[in-house]
Amino acid sequence: MVAPKTTDPVVADTTPNNPFERAGLGLLKDPRDLIFLRVMAKISAIVLPLATLMFMSEPWVVALMAFPYIGYVFLNFGGRFGLMLHANGHRPIFKRKYSFLSHYVPFVLGPFLGHTPTSFAAHHMQMHHAENNMHDDNSTTLTYRRDTFTQFLHYWARFFFFGHIHLMRYLWLRGKKNTFRSFVFGELVWFALAGTALYINWAAAIVVFILPMLMMRWLMMAGNWAQHSFVDVTDPNNSYRNSTILMNSSYNHKSYNDGYHIIHHLQPGLHWSEMAQYFQDHPEEFAEQDCLVFDGIQDNQAVWFLLMRGNYDKLARHLVNFKGRTHEELVALLKERAQRTLGHRRGIVEFEPALPKESIAAK
Repeated sequence: MVAPKTTDPVVADTTPNNPFERAGLGLLKDPRDLIFLRVMAKISAIVLPLATLMFMSEPWVVALMAFPYIGYVFLNFGGRFGLMLHANGHRPIFKRKYSFLSHYVPFVLGPFLGHTPTSFAAHHMQMHHAENNMHDDNSTTLTYRRDTFTQFLHYWARFFFFGHIHLMRYLWLRGKKNTFRSFVFGELVWFALAGTALYINWAAAIVVFILPMLMMRWLMMAGNWAQHSFVDVTDPNNSYRNSTILMNSSYNHKSYNDGYHIIHHLQPGLHWSEMAQYFQDHPEEFAEQDCLVFDGIQDNQAVWFLLMRGNYDKLARHLVNFKGRTHEELVALLKERAQRTLGHRRGIVEFEPALPKESIAAK
Protein backbone atom coordinates (compact mmCIF):
# COMPACT_ATOMS: atom_id res chain seq x y z
CA MET A 1 0.00 0.00 0.00
CA VAL A 2 1.27 3.51 -0.85
CA ALA A 3 0.65 6.28 1.68
CA PRO A 4 -0.72 9.62 0.45
CA LYS A 5 2.17 11.92 -0.43
CA THR A 6 3.04 14.40 2.26
CA THR A 7 3.98 18.04 2.00
CA ASP A 8 4.77 18.15 5.73
CA PRO A 9 8.35 18.57 7.02
CA VAL A 10 10.48 15.42 6.76
CA VAL A 11 13.79 17.14 7.50
CA ALA A 12 14.82 19.88 9.90
CA ASP A 13 17.02 22.82 9.02
CA THR A 14 20.35 22.48 10.84
CA THR A 15 22.22 25.28 9.03
CA PRO A 16 22.94 28.31 11.23
CA ASN A 17 22.27 31.70 9.66
CA ASN A 18 24.27 33.92 12.01
CA PRO A 19 26.86 33.84 14.82
CA PHE A 20 24.15 33.49 17.45
CA GLU A 21 22.84 30.32 15.83
CA ARG A 22 26.33 28.93 15.27
CA ALA A 23 27.07 29.38 18.98
CA GLY A 24 23.66 28.00 19.89
CA LEU A 25 24.25 24.74 18.04
CA GLY A 26 26.85 23.87 20.64
CA LEU A 27 24.21 24.05 23.37
CA LEU A 28 21.74 21.72 21.67
CA LYS A 29 21.45 18.00 22.18
CA ASP A 30 20.15 17.65 18.63
CA PRO A 31 21.04 20.14 15.87
CA ARG A 32 17.61 19.50 14.35
CA ASP A 33 16.20 21.61 17.19
CA LEU A 34 17.84 24.76 15.88
CA ILE A 35 14.35 26.03 15.05
CA PHE A 36 13.59 26.20 18.77
CA LEU A 37 16.53 28.54 19.35
CA ARG A 38 15.10 30.76 16.62
CA VAL A 39 11.66 30.78 18.24
CA MET A 40 13.15 31.55 21.67
CA ALA A 41 15.22 34.38 20.22
CA LYS A 42 12.24 35.93 18.40
CA ILE A 43 10.01 35.79 21.46
CA SER A 44 12.76 37.26 23.63
CA ALA A 45 13.49 40.03 21.13
CA ILE A 46 9.89 40.93 20.28
CA VAL A 47 7.38 39.83 22.91
CA LEU A 48 9.36 40.72 26.03
CA PRO A 49 10.04 44.32 24.90
CA LEU A 50 6.41 44.75 23.80
CA ALA A 51 5.23 43.48 27.19
CA THR A 52 7.61 45.87 28.94
CA LEU A 53 6.20 48.72 26.87
CA MET A 54 2.70 47.74 28.00
CA PHE A 55 3.76 47.99 31.64
CA MET A 56 5.21 51.46 30.98
CA SER A 57 1.90 52.68 29.52
CA GLU A 58 -1.15 54.24 31.10
CA PRO A 59 -4.24 51.98 31.37
CA TRP A 60 -6.07 53.77 28.55
CA VAL A 61 -3.08 53.22 26.25
CA VAL A 62 -2.95 49.55 27.28
CA ALA A 63 -6.66 49.26 26.41
CA LEU A 64 -5.98 50.63 22.92
CA MET A 65 -3.01 48.30 22.44
CA ALA A 66 -4.63 45.22 23.96
CA PHE A 67 -6.25 43.71 20.88
CA PRO A 68 -3.29 44.31 18.51
CA TYR A 69 -0.85 43.03 21.14
CA ILE A 70 -2.70 39.80 21.93
CA GLY A 71 -3.54 39.19 18.28
CA TYR A 72 0.06 39.63 17.19
CA VAL A 73 1.55 37.55 20.00
CA PHE A 74 -0.86 34.63 19.63
CA LEU A 75 -0.95 34.52 15.84
CA ASN A 76 2.82 34.61 15.55
CA PHE A 77 4.00 32.74 18.63
CA GLY A 78 1.12 31.07 20.49
CA GLY A 79 1.18 27.70 18.77
CA ARG A 80 4.90 27.74 18.04
CA PHE A 81 5.74 28.34 21.68
CA GLY A 82 3.27 25.82 23.07
CA LEU A 83 4.54 23.06 20.81
CA MET A 84 8.15 24.01 21.58
CA LEU A 85 7.28 23.62 25.27
CA HIS A 86 5.76 20.26 24.36
CA ALA A 87 8.84 19.13 22.44
CA ASN A 88 11.15 20.27 25.23
CA GLY A 89 9.21 18.08 27.65
CA HIS A 90 9.62 14.92 25.60
CA ARG A 91 13.11 15.59 24.27
CA PRO A 92 15.10 18.15 26.28
CA ILE A 93 16.51 20.72 23.90
CA PHE A 94 19.78 21.50 25.66
CA LYS A 95 22.74 19.29 26.53
CA ARG A 96 22.94 18.10 30.11
CA LYS A 97 25.58 20.64 31.15
CA TYR A 98 23.36 23.42 29.82
CA SER A 99 20.11 21.95 31.15
CA PHE A 100 19.53 25.04 33.29
CA LEU A 101 18.67 26.84 30.05
CA SER A 102 15.63 24.59 29.69
CA HIS A 103 14.01 26.52 32.54
CA TYR A 104 14.12 29.70 30.46
CA VAL A 105 11.34 28.35 28.23
CA PRO A 106 8.63 27.62 30.85
CA PHE A 107 9.60 30.05 33.62
CA VAL A 108 10.63 33.17 31.68
CA LEU A 109 8.84 32.94 28.34
CA GLY A 110 5.89 30.76 29.36
CA PRO A 111 3.84 33.31 31.34
CA PHE A 112 3.93 35.75 28.41
CA LEU A 113 2.36 33.09 26.16
CA GLY A 114 -0.36 31.99 28.60
CA HIS A 115 1.42 29.08 30.32
CA THR A 116 2.01 28.66 34.00
CA PRO A 117 5.59 27.39 34.37
CA THR A 118 5.23 23.71 35.27
CA SER A 119 1.60 22.84 34.56
CA PHE A 120 2.07 21.62 30.99
CA ALA A 121 4.88 19.21 31.85
CA ALA A 122 3.03 17.83 34.88
CA HIS A 123 -0.25 17.38 33.06
CA HIS A 124 0.94 16.24 29.67
CA MET A 125 4.02 14.19 30.50
CA GLN A 126 3.09 12.68 33.82
CA MET A 127 -0.64 12.14 33.37
CA HIS A 128 -1.90 12.39 29.79
CA HIS A 129 0.67 10.10 28.20
CA ALA A 130 0.68 7.72 31.15
CA GLU A 131 -3.11 7.28 31.05
CA ASN A 132 -3.62 7.64 27.27
CA ASN A 133 -7.00 9.42 27.41
CA MET A 134 -8.48 6.70 29.63
CA HIS A 135 -10.48 7.26 32.82
CA ASP A 136 -7.59 8.30 35.08
CA ASP A 137 -6.48 10.91 32.58
CA ASN A 138 -8.23 13.97 33.99
CA SER A 139 -8.44 15.47 30.51
CA THR A 140 -10.07 12.36 29.06
CA THR A 141 -12.73 12.91 26.42
CA LEU A 142 -14.36 9.49 26.83
CA THR A 143 -17.24 10.54 29.04
CA TYR A 144 -18.44 13.25 26.63
CA ARG A 145 -20.30 13.43 23.36
CA ARG A 146 -17.61 15.04 21.29
CA ASP A 147 -19.89 16.76 18.77
CA THR A 148 -21.87 18.77 21.34
CA PHE A 149 -20.87 22.28 22.41
CA THR A 150 -22.52 22.09 25.83
CA GLN A 151 -20.53 18.91 26.50
CA PHE A 152 -17.33 20.75 25.57
CA LEU A 153 -18.24 23.64 27.89
CA HIS A 154 -18.57 21.17 30.75
CA TYR A 155 -15.22 19.63 29.78
CA TRP A 156 -13.53 23.03 29.68
CA ALA A 157 -15.11 24.25 32.93
CA ARG A 158 -14.15 21.06 34.76
CA PHE A 159 -10.56 21.47 33.63
CA PHE A 160 -10.34 25.22 34.20
CA PHE A 161 -11.88 25.36 37.68
CA PHE A 162 -10.88 21.97 39.10
CA GLY A 163 -8.08 20.70 36.88
CA HIS A 164 -5.30 21.76 39.24
CA ILE A 165 -6.99 19.92 42.12
CA HIS A 166 -7.50 16.79 40.03
CA LEU A 167 -3.91 16.90 38.83
CA MET A 168 -2.46 17.31 42.32
CA ARG A 169 -4.59 14.42 43.57
CA TYR A 170 -3.46 12.25 40.64
CA LEU A 171 0.22 13.02 41.15
CA TRP A 172 0.04 12.42 44.88
CA LEU A 173 -1.82 9.11 44.62
CA ARG A 174 0.54 7.91 41.88
CA GLY A 175 3.54 8.62 44.09
CA LYS A 176 4.90 11.29 41.74
CA LYS A 177 5.84 13.54 44.61
CA ASN A 178 8.64 15.44 42.83
CA THR A 179 6.29 16.36 39.99
CA PHE A 180 3.63 17.30 42.56
CA ARG A 181 6.04 19.70 44.26
CA SER A 182 7.26 21.07 40.93
CA PHE A 183 3.69 21.72 39.79
CA VAL A 184 2.71 23.49 43.02
CA PHE A 185 5.90 25.57 42.91
CA GLY A 186 5.22 26.62 39.32
CA GLU A 187 1.64 27.63 40.11
CA LEU A 188 2.79 29.68 43.11
CA VAL A 189 5.41 31.39 40.96
CA TRP A 190 2.75 32.34 38.41
CA PHE A 191 0.35 33.70 41.04
CA ALA A 192 3.17 35.69 42.63
CA LEU A 193 4.11 37.08 39.21
CA ALA A 194 0.51 37.92 38.33
CA GLY A 195 -0.09 39.54 41.74
CA THR A 196 3.06 41.66 41.47
CA ALA A 197 2.18 42.63 37.90
CA LEU A 198 -1.34 43.66 38.95
CA TYR A 199 0.15 45.87 41.65
CA ILE A 200 2.55 47.53 39.20
CA ASN A 201 0.07 48.07 36.35
CA TRP A 202 -3.26 46.27 36.60
CA ALA A 203 -4.25 46.89 32.98
CA ALA A 204 -0.96 45.61 31.56
CA ALA A 205 -1.05 42.58 33.85
CA ILE A 206 -4.47 41.60 32.52
CA VAL A 207 -3.38 41.95 28.89
CA VAL A 208 0.12 40.47 29.19
CA PHE A 209 -0.45 37.61 31.64
CA ILE A 210 -4.07 36.93 32.58
CA LEU A 211 -5.91 37.10 29.25
CA PRO A 212 -3.25 34.98 27.48
CA MET A 213 -3.59 32.35 30.22
CA LEU A 214 -7.38 32.28 29.84
CA MET A 215 -7.11 32.03 26.06
CA MET A 216 -4.43 29.34 26.15
CA ARG A 217 -6.44 27.16 28.54
CA TRP A 218 -9.38 27.29 26.13
CA LEU A 219 -7.24 26.57 23.07
CA MET A 220 -5.39 23.70 24.73
CA MET A 221 -8.62 22.02 25.80
CA ALA A 222 -10.18 22.50 22.37
CA GLY A 223 -7.04 21.02 20.83
CA ASN A 224 -7.00 18.01 23.13
CA TRP A 225 -10.74 17.52 22.53
CA ALA A 226 -10.17 17.46 18.77
CA GLN A 227 -7.16 15.14 19.00
CA HIS A 228 -9.11 12.63 21.06
CA SER A 229 -12.66 13.10 19.76
CA PHE A 230 -12.77 10.00 17.58
CA VAL A 231 -12.37 6.91 19.75
CA ASP A 232 -13.07 3.30 18.84
CA VAL A 233 -15.49 2.37 21.62
CA THR A 234 -14.49 -1.29 21.35
CA ASP A 235 -10.83 -0.49 22.05
CA PRO A 236 -10.53 2.97 23.64
CA ASN A 237 -7.00 2.41 24.94
CA ASN A 238 -5.65 1.71 21.45
CA SER A 239 -3.50 4.69 20.46
CA TYR A 240 -4.13 3.97 16.78
CA ARG A 241 -7.87 4.41 17.32
CA ASN A 242 -8.25 7.04 20.01
CA SER A 243 -6.53 9.88 18.22
CA THR A 244 -5.97 11.31 14.74
CA ILE A 245 -3.40 12.34 12.17
CA LEU A 246 -3.65 15.64 10.31
CA MET A 247 -1.43 15.62 7.24
CA ASN A 248 -0.67 18.05 4.43
CA SER A 249 -1.41 21.08 6.57
CA SER A 250 0.46 24.35 6.94
CA TYR A 251 -0.11 23.80 10.66
CA ASN A 252 2.52 21.05 10.65
CA HIS A 253 5.12 23.47 9.32
CA LYS A 254 4.40 25.93 12.12
CA SER A 255 3.92 23.41 14.93
CA TYR A 256 6.62 20.82 14.31
CA ASN A 257 4.33 18.11 12.87
CA ASP A 258 1.94 18.25 15.80
CA GLY A 259 -0.79 16.94 13.49
CA TYR A 260 0.73 13.45 13.69
CA HIS A 261 -0.78 12.83 17.11
CA ILE A 262 -1.28 9.08 16.74
CA ILE A 263 2.42 8.65 16.03
CA HIS A 264 3.26 10.91 18.95
CA HIS A 265 1.31 8.68 21.33
CA LEU A 266 2.84 5.55 19.87
CA GLN A 267 6.39 6.93 20.05
CA PRO A 268 6.50 9.99 22.34
CA GLY A 269 10.27 10.29 22.01
CA LEU A 270 10.32 10.34 18.21
CA HIS A 271 11.80 13.58 16.90
CA TRP A 272 9.20 15.87 15.36
CA SER A 273 10.99 15.90 11.99
CA GLU A 274 10.67 12.09 11.70
CA MET A 275 6.91 11.80 12.15
CA ALA A 276 5.75 12.53 8.61
CA GLN A 277 8.34 10.14 7.19
CA TYR A 278 7.29 7.47 9.69
CA PHE A 279 3.75 7.70 8.35
CA GLN A 280 5.03 7.48 4.78
CA ASP A 281 7.09 4.40 5.62
CA HIS A 282 4.32 2.47 7.44
CA PRO A 283 1.04 2.97 5.55
CA GLU A 284 -0.05 -0.67 6.06
CA GLU A 285 0.24 -0.23 9.81
CA PHE A 286 -2.23 2.66 9.85
CA ALA A 287 -4.54 1.10 7.28
CA GLU A 288 -4.74 -2.18 9.20
CA GLN A 289 -5.57 -0.33 12.42
CA ASP A 290 -8.26 1.72 10.64
CA CYS A 291 -6.72 4.99 11.80
CA LEU A 292 -8.41 8.30 11.14
CA VAL A 293 -6.10 10.36 8.94
CA PHE A 294 -7.35 13.76 7.77
CA ASP A 295 -5.68 15.05 4.62
CA GLY A 296 -5.71 18.84 4.17
CA ILE A 297 -7.61 20.00 7.28
CA GLN A 298 -6.10 23.19 8.63
CA ASP A 299 -5.44 22.22 12.26
CA ASN A 300 -7.01 20.74 15.41
CA GLN A 301 -8.96 23.94 16.08
CA ALA A 302 -10.60 23.47 12.67
CA VAL A 303 -11.52 19.89 13.59
CA TRP A 304 -13.02 21.17 16.84
CA PHE A 305 -15.04 23.82 15.00
CA LEU A 306 -16.38 21.32 12.45
CA LEU A 307 -17.39 18.98 15.29
CA MET A 308 -19.17 21.76 17.15
CA ARG A 309 -21.14 22.46 13.95
CA GLY A 310 -21.78 18.77 13.37
CA ASN A 311 -20.21 19.11 9.93
CA TYR A 312 -19.32 15.44 9.47
CA ASP A 313 -19.70 15.80 5.72
CA LYS A 314 -16.62 18.03 5.45
CA LEU A 315 -14.66 15.95 7.95
CA ALA A 316 -15.41 12.81 5.94
CA ARG A 317 -14.32 14.47 2.69
CA HIS A 318 -10.86 14.96 4.18
CA LEU A 319 -10.47 11.40 5.49
CA VAL A 320 -7.91 9.09 3.90
CA ASN A 321 -10.12 6.20 2.82
CA PHE A 322 -8.03 3.18 3.78
CA LYS A 323 -10.93 0.68 3.61
CA GLY A 324 -12.69 1.86 0.46
CA ARG A 325 -15.78 3.05 2.33
CA THR A 326 -18.49 5.14 0.72
CA HIS A 327 -18.86 8.75 1.84
CA GLU A 328 -21.91 7.80 3.91
CA GLU A 329 -19.95 5.04 5.63
CA LEU A 330 -17.14 7.45 6.47
CA VAL A 331 -19.65 9.85 8.01
CA ALA A 332 -21.14 6.97 10.02
CA LEU A 333 -17.67 5.94 11.22
CA LEU A 334 -16.91 9.45 12.46
CA LYS A 335 -20.25 9.73 14.25
CA GLU A 336 -19.75 6.38 15.90
CA ARG A 337 -16.31 7.31 17.19
CA ALA A 338 -17.51 10.64 18.56
CA GLN A 339 -20.05 9.13 20.91
CA ARG A 340 -19.72 8.95 24.68
CA THR A 341 -17.82 5.91 25.97
CA LEU A 342 -18.79 4.58 29.40
CA GLY A 343 -17.70 1.91 31.83
CA HIS A 344 -14.06 1.94 30.76
CA ARG A 345 -12.72 2.23 34.31
CA ARG A 346 -13.49 -1.41 35.01
CA GLY A 347 -12.61 -2.56 31.53
CA ILE A 348 -16.27 -2.73 30.49
CA VAL A 349 -16.94 -0.77 27.33
CA GLU A 350 -20.43 0.59 26.83
CA PHE A 351 -21.56 3.37 24.56
CA GLU A 352 -24.41 5.65 23.73
CA PRO A 353 -25.10 5.08 20.05
CA ALA A 354 -24.96 8.00 17.65
CA LEU A 355 -26.32 5.58 15.04
CA PRO A 356 -29.19 3.11 15.06
CA LYS A 357 -28.12 0.02 17.00
CA GLU A 358 -28.59 -2.21 14.01
CA SER A 359 -26.13 -0.07 12.03
CA ILE A 360 -23.47 -0.50 14.71
CA ALA A 361 -24.16 -4.20 15.11
CA ALA A 362 -23.78 -4.71 11.37
CA LYS A 363 -20.21 -3.39 11.41
